[in-house]
Amino acid sequence: MKNYSLRYSLMACLLALSCVFCAKTHAQQTSPAVQTALTSSTDAAIPAAQLLEPAELMQILRSSNGEKPLILQVGSHVFYTEAHIAGSEYVGAGGQDSGLQALRVRVRGLERSRFLVIYCGCCPWNKCPNIRPAYQQLSSLGFTRVKALYFADNFGTNWVAKGYPVAKGR
Repeated sequence: MKNYSLRYSLMACLLALSCVFCAKTHAQQTSPAVQTALTSSTDAAIPAAQLLEPAELMQILRSSNGEKPLILQVGSHVFYTEAHIAGSEYVGAGGQDSGLQALRVRVRGLERSRFLVIYCGCCPWNKCPNIRPAYQQLSSLGFTRVKALYFADNFGTNWVAKGYPVAKGR
């Protein structure tokens, strides 16, 4: 039990450090506004019109009318247990076959017009290994209302630090 806790803690620390390093490197390269412009024009995997800023999602969630999206976290389970968007569901890392399989299983019975928001937030947008495969999977399954939550830096900087609601645990 002691070794398991130690290993889990060490793994969480290493993942957190790698994200901090990625975020710092990204911040030195470009500003979020410039990165958004670059991503919008060069990221064919996710069209710019399908990106959702954190403030836009908060507006949707706070709205008393309108359909609320199903929010799916497609990144690391370790990060999800540390903190995730309140009300979101973990489905698996989109950059892994097992995560894409879990995503397919989760959305199997949904209407193809269901409003879905996917997010990862493990690292800067242009380095994320999970968001694009998850988006492409949902698109190939025929989902027509999929938005990818755009975190220029990472979940901690672009969501948690702004005071948006989070939950912890599984």
